[in-house]
Amino acid sequence: MPLEITQEDFLGPEQVLALKEYCRARADAADGDRRQHPVRDWAILHVALDSGLRVSEICDLRLGDLFLDHGRATIVVRDGKGGKKRGVRVGEALRQHLLRFLEWKADQGESTGLDAPLFVSGRSNGPLTRTAVYRLFKTNARAVGIPDRYSIHSCRHTYASLLYRASDFNLRLVQKQLGHRSIQTTQVYADVLDEDTASAVNRLPQ
Repeated sequence: MPLEITQEDFLGPEQVLALKEYCRARADAADGDRRQHPVRDWAILHVALDSGLRVSEICDLRLGDLFLDHGRATIVVRDGKGGKKRGVRVGEALRQHLLRFLEWKADQGESTGLDAPLFVSGRSNGPLTRTAVYRLFKTNARAVGIPDRYSIHSCRHTYASLLYRASDFNLRLVQKQLGHRSIQTTQVYADVLDEDTASAVNRLPQ
């Protein structure tokens, strides 16, 4: 089925900022407390919002998938949709955050081997499950008043919409970052965010 989205499928800039500020503050307050997971949860949500990875891709991340050199920071998705491999470039804010998160993992005694899971379950000590990621998104989103219709997958749509605007409406760039096989899939973001439509409806007779 073709991808179908509307404005209600992605967060607005103000909601993104509120969610980030809330999660960052909780992580700062809980840093070093093994009994809580705000540090991990903030890292997960930052990856979701600033890389557009699918939930399954986030859960599958290993430490060896991070390449955090200055100016060329990349997350490698080894087994994306359709078994495809891709590199997703990330910005400086997320790069710095992931470097700090890796230090935190080492301080907590978590494995830092290249094949170790990036995000670890506090219960199983194995990779975090998709259900757990869905749950942590809902908990943090509700805390800042984000409606329940949004899910962790909304972060992917949000990333695509913000990147489309930030790249001066470069669909090919968005396609590559999201790992879409066809540009037609990525086109839906252009259709939903069509600035010409917004301009046209405001010129209708009042």
